[in-house]
Amino acid sequence: MSHNNSYILGIESSCDDTGAAVIANGRVLSNVVATQEIHREYGGVVPELASRAHQQNIVPVVHQALRRANIDKNQLSAIAFTRGPGLMGSLLVGTSFAKSLAMGLNIPLIEVNHMQAHILAHFIKAEEQTTPRFPFLAMTISGGHTQIVKVTGYFDMEVIGETLDDAVGEAFDKSAKILGLPYPGGPLLDKYAQQGDPKRFVFPKPKVSPLDFSFSGLKTAVLYFIEKETRKDPDFVQKNLHDICASIQFTIVDYLMDKLKNAVAETGITEVAIGGGVSANSGVRNALKAAEADYGWTTHIPKFEYCTDNAGMIAMVGQLKFENKDFTTSDIVAKARMKF
Repeated sequence: MSHNNSYILGIESSCDDTGAAVIANGRVLSNVVATQEIHREYGGVVPELASRAHQQNIVPVVHQALRRANIDKNQLSAIAFTRGPGLMGSLLVGTSFAKSLAMGLNIPLIEVNHMQAHILAHFIKAEEQTTPRFPFLAMTISGGHTQIVKVTGYFDMEVIGETLDDAVGEAFDKSAKILGLPYPGGPLLDKYAQQGDPKRFVFPKPKVSPLDFSFSGLKTAVLYFIEKETRKDPDFVQKNLHDICASIQFTIVDYLMDKLKNAVAETGITEVAIGGGVSANSGVRNALKAAEADYGWTTHIPKFEYCTDNAGMIAMVGQLKFENKDFTTSDIVAKARMKF
């Protein structure tokens, strides 16, 4: 890596958070996120509202990122942005902004695949995180995604398992909603689970091929279970909230670990990295740490701010592509669905 600083601006707008970050030589100098509180009122992300909020947020967020990094926009070497996958309206805001800024500054434009970025977030230089060695297995778990990827090089990735229906974050949020917890309920479910008995209630683990996931059946099982028990005792959820949360969490985490064990057995790779918003879950973190002791894996979890959707990871991919002169032309279009 050359030591004359190349400053890369990363822009992330795939879902409901508008993010901008500046990176130099693998170190994130600023990582700014504007979250959209508005969706709480609706119990989920409303695409039309999301894209409108991105339009309001993007200029101040980029301005803030440059200010915190203590650089001027004219010092930027390139602009990296999320091309996809994500919500079309949201992606369009980031894409058109990145294009016009790169054109105005006359610097290269770099497209980033959001799913690759979650994995490459592990290469950001930060005290709190370790860098995986190639080849490694990456499990990305979030509100929109659940997949296991075999990573042989920075841009040499192969999806070897993925969800056939809901993402794991959705399974947490929907289960929480059934229990009457406010949106997004996943983190609350985790909080209550820590005080409960994970073995008290048993939920079925969906049967699909060894490396794939399915979560829709679990959601239905939770729903029927709660309906059945509430008919017998209207206060059932209130009386047993911690145990119910702990049992749901145990089932989901155990299922994720089953799939990872299958992937390790199939590939022979024991270097395991996770990312995505659900990697903040305490059950997932504990299970992964235990796997190091139990199976001799080497595990990696990024710093919390690089787990959820953020622009730091977009800037990191931007830097890797900048070093390869892997630039994109200004006729690039956003893509809601994207393969690796």
